[in-house]
Amino acid sequence: MPAPRRDGASPRDPHLTGGLEVWLTGTPAELDAATVALTAAGRVVQHGTRRALTGSDAGRHRLYLRLTVATGKQPTRAPDTSRGALIDLDTARAHRRPTAARSWTGVPYV
Repeated sequence: MPAPRRDGASPRDPHLTGGLEVWLTGTPAELDAATVALTAAGRVVQHGTRRALTGSDAGRHRLYLRLTVATGKQPTRAPDTSRGALIDLDTARAHRRPTAARSWTGVPYV
């Protein structure tokens, strides 16, 4: 009978103990973008091998990352307005035109 599995830090790999573990699944472009975003949030300690998936997931890949991420207070940044301004939804809802209620067929209720 095998010994029970011990979860936790490995005594053989002390530099890999702890940290954030992430399994990513997606297209190669999605994995690249996610890796860049996660690298900006912390330091990559282990970068696994990208593996192609098969069957109904053909064209997608799987990737393992282990990161160290600071848990202290992160510096705040000014909002990025280069892609457009944020919309105040409460104000937009208050000023929208009333619409007639429609049934699922698209015909107005009477």
